[in-house]
Amino acid sequence: MSQTPIGPVDATTVPRYGGPATFARLPRLDEVSRADVTIVGLPFDSGVSYRPGARFGPGHIRAASKLLRPYHPGLAVHPFGAQQVADAGDLGLNPFDIAEAVAQTEQGLRALGEDGSTLLALGGDHTLALPALRALATLHGPLAVVHFDAHLDTWDTYFGAPVTHGTPFRRASEEGLIDLERSLHLGIRGPLYSARDLDDDQALGFHIIRADDYETDGTARAVERLRRRVEDAPIYVSVDIDVLDPAHAPGTGTPEAGGLTSRELLTTLRGLTGLNVVGADIVEVAPAYDHAEITGIAAAHVAYEILAVLAGR
Repeated sequence: MSQTPIGPVDATTVPRYGGPATFARLPRLDEVSRADVTIVGLPFDSGVSYRPGARFGPGHIRAASKLLRPYHPGLAVHPFGAQQVADAGDLGLNPFDIAEAVAQTEQGLRALGEDGSTLLALGGDHTLALPALRALATLHGPLAVVHFDAHLDTWDTYFGAPVTHGTPFRRASEEGLIDLERSLHLGIRGPLYSARDLDDDQALGFHIIRADDYETDGTARAVERLRRRVEDAPIYVSVDIDVLDPAHAPGTGTPEAGGLTSRELLTTLRGLTGLNVVGADIVEVAPAYDHAEITGIAAAHVAYEILAVLAGR
């Protein structure tokens, strides 16, 4: 096969509402010799504690990605031309057994990344960040987690279940998967169970840039703090779409008022340019609550920004 990256279907010959159902109408993984970046769907939401529906997120994000174009003017890169990006489809995950689904996710991601391909996962709920970190930490060691979310996701348990969408980063920290000096949350807001939540979170290795900090200090300051925190560590980016205000992402399971705008999130992601991003996920897109594809479009553009950052490596 040709070593020149195969990009999306040409929109001047096939209308954007047609063509393959892959992300951005890119080739399937089996249509290329190898991929520099592999996009994979994780259709699973049995770990949610409130509104379900994120199991349909991967397809919704793919459908909303059809309008993406091949040149990123903000970073002056071709996300689909500077690297081979391909869509591996969805992993088959057990919807009735969290432990088995977690194991299937770790195994599937290991297999997809064994040739050195960078993985971009489309969720699915946030439970699956844990097996993703397990898979990548075996290759890179403890990871600097850059976690965009309204919520800390470092709680200990829900109803006695140790692995849910609210616990992945506590488990990951306990397992030594996280760089305790380089990880942080961005966009945190809303009520907590107690002040101890913040104390536990700090002990688990996280620094916090609150949603309120974007209002008082601005996006440029948030990017500066982010870059100083992660420095030259291998970075895993985890984007819970509820980091956005419900005005910008209504289609999610646990919405919180007072969140980031789409522009703030995309600009912050762009600030990762030049850093060592080794994997990423976009989770908690629940299309049943979406309107006019607002959430799906935001998530598709989040993926595009991450791909642009990876293209600049």
